[in-house]
Amino acid sequence: MSLKYCYFIILGVTMLLPGFFITGCGYSIRASGDPMGIKMESMAIPMIESTSSDLGFEADFTRVIREEFIRNSKVPLVSKEEAQTVLSGRIYDIRTEPVSYDLDQQTVNGTVTTYPETKTRMLRVKVDMRFEDKGTGKVIWRNKNMEEKTSYVVDRDPLVTRFNKKNALETIAERLAKRIFLQTMERF
Repeated sequence: MSLKYCYFIILGVTMLLPGFFITGCGYSIRASGDPMGIKMESMAIPMIESTSSDLGFEADFTRVIREEFIRNSKVPLVSKEEAQTVLSGRIYDIRTEPVSYDLDQQTVNGTVTTYPETKTRMLRVKVDMRFEDKGTGKVIWRNKNMEEKTSYVVDRDPLVTRFNKKNALETIAERLAKRIFLQTMERF
């Protein structure tokens, strides 16, 4: 590397560096729990609707979202009638699909039969979420296709499998709740 090239790099860095300090990087620190870009006095999170046959999941999903906002926000949660803003949603797709198998052999009347047995399933949940200002009717944001997925173990005992699926749904609800919180409060 030539000496002239080194001087050129040093000169460039010394000219650019002060500019970075003067203009900043665009990142700003704000009080934790306050929404960005909107004044929000109160918020309601009514029961999330569902077309799923997994009864009870709506209540668990709603609880997880509310807990995320209670834990990380200063905005009070109130009833829909009292709220300035409303976060509503609908779970419109819950699917499971096999991911991994084991081969199981059974002998019946002297004939050996081999068939695949599901060991792990992938669980996918899709939701349509909407956040609006109740006073103006303005939709602040809407995401019609939020999706999360996780896998769970399938056991020979159906109660264990059911428990594993419920835990997987809880994991998905927690992931979606974090994304919904960030989209509502940070909005970037």
